Amino acid sequence: MDQARIMLKGFKDFLMRGNVIDLAVAVVMGTAFTAIVTSVTKGVIEPLLATLGGNKEYGLGFQLLSDKPSTFVALGPIISAGINFLCVAAVLYFVLILPMNTIKNRLSKPTAVKADPTELELLTEIRDLLAKQNANK
Repeated sequence: MDQARIMLKGFKDFLMRGNVIDLAVAVVMGTAFTAIVTSVTKGVIEPLLATLGGNKEYGLGFQLLSDKPSTFVALGPIISAGINFLCVAAVLYFVLILPMNTIKNRLSKPTAVKADPTELELLTEIRDLLAKQNANK
């Protein structure tokens, strides 16, 4: 009974960690936004890329064997997938990651770390102590 309770508590602690929740939110938002970006690239970018291609039937790409249409290497979908990736990554970064990092930085208390004195500061302190000792004699 106690073993099961310990396992469930560990699982709950794992799920309540910020990283897991952030990851789940990012996956859901990324999936939803990917559909929008894919629609834009298929509806706008791919037709524009097809106008650049020499072959009016297939769009941007090149034919490996002129008598076999199945040997056409389409570059338009590859470029569209790259644009999709960049758009989704940019939105996830600027809409989710950057604001979350800003919030975490504001909420976390900075710990004051005292810097070690520089060599010049140490030498100055030694000089002042020696001068004080000589003045007291």
